[in-house]
Amino acid sequence: MGRWTQHIVAWHRARVSNGPTEALSNLIKRVKRIAFGFRSFASYRIRSLLHAGKPNRAPLATITPR
Repeated sequence: MGRWTQHIVAWHRARVSNGPTEALSNLIKRVKRIAFGFRSFASYRIRSLLHAGKPNRAPLATITPR
């Protein structure tokens, strides 16, 4: 507890954390892992949008399965 005193006090004063930043970083890392191996940027982009949860579904019609 002694090592974290300043951080705990800062939280109670400002009510701000780096949680949203960590969440975005985690999302980016997950998307990179899932999209590993894609050769075209369009496929990578579509996979990223699908994984993020709010895709623009219009480009999906342009994909042809192999």
